[in-house]
Amino acid sequence: MAFPQALRDARTRRRLSQLDLATRAGTTQRYVSFLERGRSTPGRGMVVRVAEALGLPLRERNALLLTAGFAPGYAETPLDDPALAPVLGSLRALLDGHRPYPALIVDRYGVLIAANDAFALLTEGVAEHLLRPPVNVLRLALHPDGMAPRITNFADWAQHVLERPRQGLPDPRHRELLDELTSYLPAPAQPSADHLGFAVPLHLETPLGDLRLITAITRFTTAVDVTIAELSLETFLPADAETAARLRPA
Repeated sequence: MAFPQALRDARTRRRLSQLDLATRAGTTQRYVSFLERGRSTPGRGMVVRVAEALGLPLRERNALLLTAGFAPGYAETPLDDPALAPVLGSLRALLDGHRPYPALIVDRYGVLIAANDAFALLTEGVAEHLLRPPVNVLRLALHPDGMAPRITNFADWAQHVLERPRQGLPDPRHRELLDELTSYLPAPAQPSADHLGFAVPLHLETPLGDLRLITAITRFTTAVDVTIAELSLETFLPADAETAARLRPA
C-alpha cells in the first residue's frame, strides 16, 4: 500500500478529520490533504509526527514509515534477547507482588508470557491441551474446555474478552482469533445490564467458592521497543468483600 492510502486509512479508522489530524500534528489541513492525495512527499520527521498524532501503535508507525520509503524507526527485540532480561525481571517482580491475586503478562494476541502462582486459580479444571505452550488466555477464557463452564456471567465476560481482537482489526491474525472466539459463544449471546457499574466483573466458580473479580490492564505506552509496547500486564482484583476474604491468605 502506498503512503497516501495508508495515511487516509489510518485517519479514517480513528474517525479524525483532516483538520483534526493537522491540528494534532502541528501542520495545516491543506498539507494533510496534499499528503493523502500524493501531491506532497513527507520527510521522515513528518511521517513520525503524523503517526504520533494518530496515536498509532509502534508496529503501525513502522509500517507507515515503510510505505513512505523510510526504514522502521522502532526496534522489535525478541523476548529471549538478553537486552530485555532486566525489563522482564521487573515485570515478573510485579506479578509476584500482586499475590494472592492472579496476574499475568500477555502479548498483543493474548499469548501468555508469564503469570504468578495465583493464576492457577483461574486454570483449575481447564483441559490440558489449552495449557500447552503457547497458551492463549483469550482462548482459555472462552473455550468450552477452558474457563467457560465456571464463568457464571459468561455472556457479559465474553464481550469483554472479545474487545482485544476487535481492537486489533484489520490484522488478519486478530480476525482469525475473533472468528474462533466468537464460535465458542452460544447463540444468541447477549450481554446483560449487570456490567453497567464501574467495571465488568468476572464471576468465577472456584474451589475457594464463588469469586467476583475485576481486571486492571497496564500497557507500556512510553516504550520505544515494539515488543515491550505490545505487552500487557493484566491483574485481577476482588470486586467485593466476600471475594477478598476468600483470597486472603490463611
